[in-house]
Amino acid sequence: MATVLFTQNIIACVWDFDKTLIPGYMQGPLFARYGIDEPNFWHEVNSLSEFYRERGYNVSGETVYLNHLLTCVRNGPLKGLNNDILHECGKEIEFYAGLPEFFQDLRDFVRTRPECVKHDIRLEHYIISTGLAEMIRGSAIAPGVNGIWGCEFIENPLPPGFLTQKELPLDPNREISQIGMMIDNTTKTRALFEINKGSNKNPSIDVNSDIKPEDRRVPFQNMIYIADGPSDVPCFSVVKKNGGMTYAVYGPGAMDEFEQNDRLLQVNRIHAYGPARYLPDSNTSMWLKMHINAICDRIIVDREANLALRVSKPPKHLNSGDPETEEETEPPQQDTFL
Repeated sequence: MATVLFTQNIIACVWDFDKTLIPGYMQGPLFARYGIDEPNFWHEVNSLSEFYRERGYNVSGETVYLNHLLTCVRNGPLKGLNNDILHECGKEIEFYAGLPEFFQDLRDFVRTRPECVKHDIRLEHYIISTGLAEMIRGSAIAPGVNGIWGCEFIENPLPPGFLTQKELPLDPNREISQIGMMIDNTTKTRALFEINKGSNKNPSIDVNSDIKPEDRRVPFQNMIYIADGPSDVPCFSVVKKNGGMTYAVYGPGAMDEFEQNDRLLQVNRIHAYGPARYLPDSNTSMWLKMHINAICDRIIVDREANLALRVSKPPKHLNSGDPETEEETEPPQQDTFL
């Protein structure tokens, strides 16, 4: 019997992290712990690309920053850094006003509508960041998130020939030494398609598989992407082009960020923008709730229309003289349930 893969009753809010959910960059608590000058670190990172280009290397910005972190581990300033420490530093991340409570508030907002409960409509939150996944997992917002994509590190990588070794040495002095996963502003779009197709929930579904729109777990029109600026244009474009909603945020009072978001609106990259303030009375909170409500309405209409198409009306007894049944010649039949 043919069936659909998913019921498409999920709404996804997909979030950037740095300068979207928090005022600055998540690495701040890490640098404070090790006594590293944060502005100087980023100045070095921003200078490295040009240095490497002059030496004939082609590098990406995200690779440079991750490798510079590893260089700091190898050469001393971040000596001993491991994933547990990154997780601990994540606990010190401070969020914009209203977070992390706002994530649960949006979930509850959907479930207060009886029609949404009837159709089991649920809201999920995802974070896709070029920052460090382990720090996000350690942060206060992690319990309210359904999935996290970010850069990952490997501690003490396995040596050549490990497949033929019966026992592998355990190094108690764990330390990150290799990049396990790199997320940049282009590969973020892959994560969007993983959410869209459901491969993040069902590993047997490859993100590159050809899946019919009606079989995808979260249609793009059920998706809202929220981020802070031009670096998220690839994700804004994918979501908007496929019928989803896009929203940009700026730091409250930051004129340069406000102007940046306005330019994105003028060139039709986003639907709207507002301050990164997530209290109930904020413009951003009300805009998101308004459009989540609209998505709920559409899902309800679509599901009920689909039900009407798939389920025929049961036969009924005929009444003599009923103009709608005068041409009926067959006797009424007993109800059956197939």
